[in-house]
Amino acid sequence: MKYISIVFVLVQMSLFGQGVIPVIDFNNFFLSFQDGYYRPIEVQPVQDFKAGDELVAYIDTRGNLRLYDGIARKDITNLNVQYQVSDHLMGYMIGPTLNMYDHGKLSTLTYFARNFEVKDSIIVFEDTRFNSINAYYNDSSYMLTTLMGELEMPMAIGENLVVFKDNGNMYKTFWNGGFYEIDVWNNQPNIDFQIGTDVLCFNDPTTQTFVVFDHGLFYDVEQLPMPKYRSGRGFIVYEDLSGNLWYYQNGEQFQLSNFSADFWDVKDDIVVWSESSYFFSYCNGKKTQIENFTPVQFKIKNDVLVYQNILGGVNAFVKGKKYELTNQLDSQFEIYGDRVLVKMFNNSFMVLENGKKYTN
Repeated sequence: MKYISIVFVLVQMSLFGQGVIPVIDFNNFFLSFQDGYYRPIEVQPVQDFKAGDELVAYIDTRGNLRLYDGIARKDITNLNVQYQVSDHLMGYMIGPTLNMYDHGKLSTLTYFARNFEVKDSIIVFEDTRFNSINAYYNDSSYMLTTLMGELEMPMAIGENLVVFKDNGNMYKTFWNGGFYEIDVWNNQPNIDFQIGTDVLCFNDPTTQTFVVFDHGLFYDVEQLPMPKYRSGRGFIVYEDLSGNLWYYQNGEQFQLSNFSADFWDVKDDIVVWSESSYFFSYCNGKKTQIENFTPVQFKIKNDVLVYQNILGGVNAFVKGKKYELTNQLDSQFEIYGDRVLVKMFNNSFMVLENGKKYTN
């Protein structure tokens, strides 16, 4: 009866699905939190797993690569494999053959792959047959460039953007299926391209300006190089020469802080920084003071912030509201979509979903 119950639960999983939160419990069962319940994916120990917001890929106890997308478990291959996962895609290489999974569809990208990288909605790879750099994006494959010399992966790959250079040292951007020329620079190995979603920024070594690429157009946002800059989803944050923190979006910019930030960081939809030991965030058009201390650890993803509280436990800031999740020391935390996973002592777990806490 025990085995019949497990089979029934696995069949039941196909009726649900809104992303994944993978965990390994104290029985070494491999589970995913969904719809208020911890549902089994595997009842035997897994060797390895990698997860994004919508899927988890893993090596099972027999060495097979499998994938679970919140709806059904899929067998991928029983061969030795390299694999990478983003929130929406999986790329996996068997020998020189590079394959991919995209929203339920498996396909082969090339039989002559070498290096590859999987991002939110793009897979970039080297094809040794044509000595080319290629990209898979939005159900189509693109040859970015064919090189005369040694193959080399692009210097910057974002969620849906790539910066690469051709044989003539012309730096180019691939975005939304199109190609945009940046400039020709010789002997410039250290250009720092910061790439987000639909935007990128860099200091132009020729004009000595701070440049933003925004939805297909280039703008000189500042007339001097900036010492630090980062890209998010459709916006740029940068620190000027006086230490002020600026936010750029859709051709407009404003100051986030006119104090020298102790630190700051950007990912996806959120900016966090500390000034005079106060901890702030800016997300969805709103600036919020989160704490009157600077957390030792924190993670940001999508529009969610999770951090170590002053007692050594875990707090979260989700959709404008702060939650105290646990004061248990040495707890670890991850973000999946707009949900928070907290890993506590003895493989116990807590998930924050829609303002409600669930434990195992």
